[in-house]
Amino acid sequence: MYNPRWFKEERVEVLHRAIETISFGTFVTSGKSGLLASHIPMMVDRSGGKFGTIHGHVARGNNQWRDTNAGSQALAMFVGPDAYISPSWYQTHRDDGKVVPTWNYISVHARGRPIFFDDAERLLKFVTKLTVHFENASSTGWSVADAPEDYIASELKAIIGFEMPIESLEGKWKLSQNRPEADKKGAIEGLRRRAARKDLEVSNEMEAKLKGR
Repeated sequence: MYNPRWFKEERVEVLHRAIETISFGTFVTSGKSGLLASHIPMMVDRSGGKFGTIHGHVARGNNQWRDTNAGSQALAMFVGPDAYISPSWYQTHRDDGKVVPTWNYISVHARGRPIFFDDAERLLKFVTKLTVHFENASSTGWSVADAPEDYIASELKAIIGFEMPIESLEGKWKLSQNRPEADKKGAIEGLRRRAARKDLEVSNEMEAKLKGR
């Protein structure tokens, strides 16, 4: 990914936290038919190796697991909050008019070589962990054990899991770091006034960067 120095985020703990927060991403592999992509929830296990391990699953009917070239590198992409930035919010717009629109966003790319598996015990462990992650946030208390055991067993036969030890981990926090402070503050205020889509999330991330976090 094109990643100028102003926007690079290299702290592994920050990148892991972003993956855990975003959760839903795009899993891209290469195979006999070319590039293959699935949009799926994924998790990161922080304990494995330097950068951790990405875990996920696809439907058995999804040919990605069959067609991916064994041992080839794959890419898991996570895109966080994003927002259009109007040049009218900048102090520079009022000073000399030399500004153009842009888009602010957060993204994380994890690369590695996935290993696919269909072992039922291994799959059950993963989907249980995935469910707990999201159910805790939902506060509903549902668990895999709430469904009939034979039903879960049949559902596990319909999916293929994968683990991808992360070989490289890259983050881009494009949040106007290359603009003068007055422009940054103007964009933060503009986002909070508009307050549409992910505007407030982006403004909070921009403010954190402005404060050096």
